[in-house]
This record gives sequence, C-alpha cells and structure tokens, in this order.
Amino acid sequence: MKRVGENVVRIEAEALRALADRIGGPMAAAFQRAVDLMFSCAGRVVVTGMGKSGLIARKIAATLSSTGTPALYLHPVEALHGDLGMVVRGDVVLALSASGETEEILALLATIKRLRVPLIAMTGDKIQNPHPFDRLRAGSDRKKRGKGGAASNSRSLDSARDDKSGDWPRCSTLAAAADVALDCSVAEEACALGLAPTASTTTMLALGDALAVTLSEKRGFKEEDFANLHPGGKLGKRLARVESLMHTSEALPCVGPETKMPNVIYEMSRKKLGVTAVVERGKLVGIISDGDLRRLLEKRGKDVLDMTAAEAMTRGPKTIAAGEFAATALALMEEKKITSLMVVDGRGKLEGIVHLHDLWSTELV
Repeated sequence: MKRVGENVVRIEAEALRALADRIGGPMAAAFQRAVDLMFSCAGRVVVTGMGKSGLIARKIAATLSSTGTPALYLHPVEALHGDLGMVVRGDVVLALSASGETEEILALLATIKRLRVPLIAMTGDKIQNPHPFDRLRAGSDRKKRGKGGAASNSRSLDSARDDKSGDWPRCSTLAAAADVALDCSVAEEACALGLAPTASTTTMLALGDALAVTLSEKRGFKEEDFANLHPGGKLGKRLARVESLMHTSEALPCVGPETKMPNVIYEMSRKKLGVTAVVERGKLVGIISDGDLRRLLEKRGKDVLDMTAAEAMTRGPKTIAAGEFAATALALMEEKKITSLMVVDGRGKLEGIVHLHDLWSTELV
C-alpha cells in the first residue's frame, strides 16, 4: 500500500512536470493569450466545470478572486436552468472538461458565442501549437508555399499535424470552440484502473493556479491588497491593521502638558494601559509610562507629585500609522523593547494607541 501511495504521487508529479514544460514551451503563446484575455476582462472570469472538474473550477474561481481577479463559479446544470444569466458581455468564461465533450458545458456554447464572451478551455486534448483553428490557415499557407510563397508560421503549423497519419490531431468540441485552448493532457491517471480523475484534475488545478498568480503579478497585486481581501480567519488576523486593534476615543489615555502628576497617574490607572499620551492642540508631544514614573520616584521621591506632564514626559515617542500591519507594530515593539505605540496621522495628530496585549488576538504573539 505504501508503494501504491508513492506511485500515485510520482505519476501526478510527472504530469505537473510535463505541464510546466508545455507552459514554458509549445503552450507559452496560448497561456499568454489566456492571461491577456482575463487581464483585460471588464467583468468577471466565469469558471465552469462538471463533476470533479467542477470542484477544481470552484477552487480556481476562489483563487482568482482572492488574488485580485474578480471571478465566480457557474454550475453548468444550474446554468441551463436560469443561472446562465450570470454571464454577461464583458465577462470571460473559463471552462474545464477533461474530455472536452461534457454535454452540460457544450450546451452553453451557443449562448456564450451569442454574447460574444471570450472562451478559454482547459481540456485533456494534446493540443499542439498553434490553436486548432489555425489549421484553416495552414491550408492557405501550404497553397502559398506551392506558389513559391513562404509563410512565417508554416513550419510550426505543419509540425502540429499527427506524425503517423499526416493529419491534424483530433480536437474536442470544447477546445475547437474556444478562443484559447489550454492543454491539460496527462500520460496516465494515477488510479490503478486509469479511470478516476487524479493526475488530470491535479494538472487542471496547477494550471489554474499558474493563471491566477501570473494575473496577480501582472496587476501588481500587493500584500496590502491581499490583506484587504482576507479579513477573516487566521490569515486575516495575521494581516490585521493597527487601526482595527488600537484604542481610541474614551479608551485612549490622554493628558495635556500642564496636567499635574496626580491627575496623570489617575488617567493611567483608569485606562489600564500603563501609559498615557501627552497631547497639545491635538498633536502628540510625548508619553509617560509606568517605567517613567518609577524612575522619577526613585530620583525625586514625593516631589514627583508637584511636576506637570510636560516635565515628566518622554519626548519624541515611537509612533506608527493606523494603516500599518499589526506585524509591523509588533516588530517595532520588539526592536525598541516597549509595550505600546502611539498611533498618529501624517501631521502628528494622535489617533489611538496599540498595546502589546492587543496583538495577542492576532496570534502574532
């Protein structure tokens, strides 16, 4: 049984290696056309597939959406009963079918063509370079060569023909109808019977990821964009912003420069953060922490109570912007060996305070 498991993974790994070779070689132009179509899409990428291919299609749609390309999954059967209204001009359809002959998907072709929606197909056809529709041009190019002409793509077109018969390899209905046909063929399935979708679905999934990540790079999708699309769960917590964690308004310990120390101590105790901001005309001018108080008491004793906040405060405290990541705040606290940061805007106006305890909920601490 251990060898069976190992063999499954090796077969699927080999299928992925072959896919990578195609993307970097004969399928490079088709892959780039698919990326360009989805990049210039004014609407959404509508991903569809039936059965196991449908499950992969759902994941591809989710990956596209989470990396900056609006996408949705359309069940082909539901589409035939009204959901086809989800597809509108300006969209791009990405259809998955290992055979390229899935009836439920082929039934959608008429509407897709009527709407003039670009169609990208992922099938198990061993599609050569160029696209199957180019076979029509090939005949014309061969006629030109017969008359002494030399077509620039004639060699690649002829090489796409079947080596044994000299005819073009058979192309599925879906691949032939597509504006771009992507080759997800595999030498064999990892199933012992060679029937269960295994290597083929793994290949489709990897190709979908390749399209999504390439699009993300092309769009200049950044960490900030990723964080905005993932506000929930563990990932959302790790990408939390300071503004979602900081204490503001009545929860923000704050005193003026002329505030006497008894009132400063009362403010610090009441807000329970072990620190208070010193603010003048809305701008942060300093902070006073528990540590500052202890050091002052050791140095000046009870005379500390006669001091003002301005006399006791630490000037030029470390600050952070509200839009920064919680991870950035934590790194700064660790670097400076402090437990809180004042949050200010670009003009130095105090907006809040973030404490080390607030970062516990992000699972960073």
